Amino acid sequence: MGKGFNIIKNGLWFVKGLVKRIDGNDINGVAAQLAYFFLLSLFPLLLFMVSLLSFLPITTEDLLNVIRDFAPKQTTAMIEANLQEILSNRNGGWLSFGIIAALWSASLGMNAIISAMNRAYDVKETRPFYITRGLSILLTIAMILVLLIALIIPVFGEIFGIYIFSYFGISEQFISIWNGLRWLISIVILFVVFMCLYFITPNKKIKCLTVIPGAFIATIGWAFVSFAFSYYVGHFGHYSTTYGSLGGIIVLILWFYLTGFILMIGGEVNAMLSDKQKPC
Repeated sequence: MGKGFNIIKNGLWFVKGLVKRIDGNDINGVAAQLAYFFLLSLFPLLLFMVSLLSFLPITTEDLLNVIRDFAPKQTTAMIEANLQEILSNRNGGWLSFGIIAALWSASLGMNAIISAMNRAYDVKETRPFYITRGLSILLTIAMILVLLIALIIPVFGEIFGIYIFSYFGISEQFISIWNGLRWLISIVILFVVFMCLYFITPNKKIKCLTVIPGAFIATIGWAFVSFAFSYYVGHFGHYSTTYGSLGGIIVLILWFYLTGFILMIGGEVNAMLSDKQKPC
């Protein structure tokens, strides 16, 4: 009885402390900043990745399928339409421009994440500008590689699985199973990305075990919020009626805001636990 009471007491204390940190560190404002930089980074990053797809056994449709797994339908349609329009108007020298634009713009988003994580850990940024910006660019490149891996694994996994299971005459059953596994693989990759962000970005030596709870909460929270928000937009939130042609952009910004908020929640959880875990 006493042990159960202590667990409840500690849980309430933790939630109270988390709410206090959310208010004290202005997480709502930080999430809004992150949403702006995510929006600024989105299309240069997608266009750069589309240019790389010609060298890989995957298509633009595979890339868009990853977005469809989580993004609201109205947002996905807007991204597809704008991406196709930009691709149809690009010139032959776009790739070199795309590398610079995508890395610089996306590094702004990563730089915002670095600042946000420093705020979560209550530390000031003392590293030189070229270090933080270089770290932002390296993390952007790493994120691109992770996204490409996330695209390649399902493609090759499905081909390999169908080839193996065809010997047993159950290739059709495998496709049904694979559709669920593909979503699980995306979640696992997302968890690893969150762990790396929480471990690398703060200007503080982090105990590696303390990034796991925040990464887990951020992964589950972001997947749940994305699906819930997508359902809300599809069934109740008629943003096109209110905002007209801007409805898709409004939905995208709100989704990015929720993403930034969840990302910061995970960082705050890790910061609260950072002094309670032993180093690796």
